[in-house]
Amino acid sequence: MCGLKPDKSQVIKPVEFTNAPAGFDVLQEKLAQLAIPPEQVLIGLEATSRYGENLYYFLESQGYQLCLLHPRQTHQFAQQRGLRAKTDKLDATTIARVLLSGEARRGYVPTELIATYRELVRLHTQLSDEVARYKNEIQALLTVLFPEFSQVFADPCRATALALLKLYPSAQAIATAGVEAIAAKLHELAPRNYGHSTAEHLVQLAEHSVSRGFAVAARSTSLKIVCDQLEHTQANMAQLESEIDKLLKTDAGAKGLISVPEFGHKTVAVLRAELGDVTRFQCTDQVVAYAGLDIEVKQSGKWKGQAKLSKRGSGRLRRILYMATVRCIRLPGSAFGAYYHRLVARGMKKRDAMMAVMRKMLIVAYRLLRSEETYDPTKVCAVLVTQPVESPALHTPSSAKLVATGA
Repeated sequence: MCGLKPDKSQVIKPVEFTNAPAGFDVLQEKLAQLAIPPEQVLIGLEATSRYGENLYYFLESQGYQLCLLHPRQTHQFAQQRGLRAKTDKLDATTIARVLLSGEARRGYVPTELIATYRELVRLHTQLSDEVARYKNEIQALLTVLFPEFSQVFADPCRATALALLKLYPSAQAIATAGVEAIAAKLHELAPRNYGHSTAEHLVQLAEHSVSRGFAVAARSTSLKIVCDQLEHTQANMAQLESEIDKLLKTDAGAKGLISVPEFGHKTVAVLRAELGDVTRFQCTDQVVAYAGLDIEVKQSGKWKGQAKLSKRGSGRLRRILYMATVRCIRLPGSAFGAYYHRLVARGMKKRDAMMAVMRKMLIVAYRLLRSEETYDPTKVCAVLVTQPVESPALHTPSSAKLVATGA
């Protein structure tokens, strides 16, 4: 941290402190030496996800004015000053100078409700990606351990197939086990779906499998571990989905989003988590830019670059909007789907039309959150017709005793 007066003279030399009670005491001692009321001290902190959260609320409880800064903002300010080095002490001075410049843009600090949404949906997304990775790994291992397994189980990642693979992870293991052992296990796992004939077919395929058994012991161990990891991850995802559903039921602000047929519970939760308090946006253009769906144009003299999405905002928001768009353009009776097909019929490229639908969804979500109204599909597309399915500046206080501090 370091401290500067409005005239940019230094009152606290750059000093490091730990993110712990002892470090907070050092910070409090330095600030107390200024003999200035906390409400006249503006402290800037660079956003660091969870790492600086305890410090932020500690300073807030002491009555200091706080400004959360996006790292991109401080980085660009340092570039303007021509700084080539980057250290913690230089960063603290840069943060203080950003505050005194009058150009600081206060970052959003989520409420407890929004922070809860973010924890749940971001972990759910992470686990969802892990599930996809585990499924791909299982498919890859089966291509060498037992390629014919898919002739019996079309999806080897379903519960019955996973349980069987954990016991018999190769063609050689299934052939050695025999029909009776396989039939007994299948009867235990899914008596209504698989019987003795299924076991006979599976063992016959195993006995004539093209698998050569190369590194079979190590690969069998890998398959059993990955199957186990997949089951545990899916169980954790189910727990998160239950928590998200409970949160949505008690969240009055989400009722408008839930009324949109194209928005599932995961979509609604991500919109609530990533958009947060929508009253901080003055217009729809700011919301579109926040999601990175605004158009970036580069032009100089006679040269004109290709216009494209800026993608500077929330990637999670763009991802969920894209998935919702892909789903709705195939959904009969969807207002967003009808809007997409109307744009394509007018000659717009399918990719551009999808981006337009994503922006439309975002704007609808913003207005529903802001107005707390119920969704009206006629405001998206007045005429719903059946379409063929296609693929697709912070103001610095004027007190003379103000001290700007970068932490």
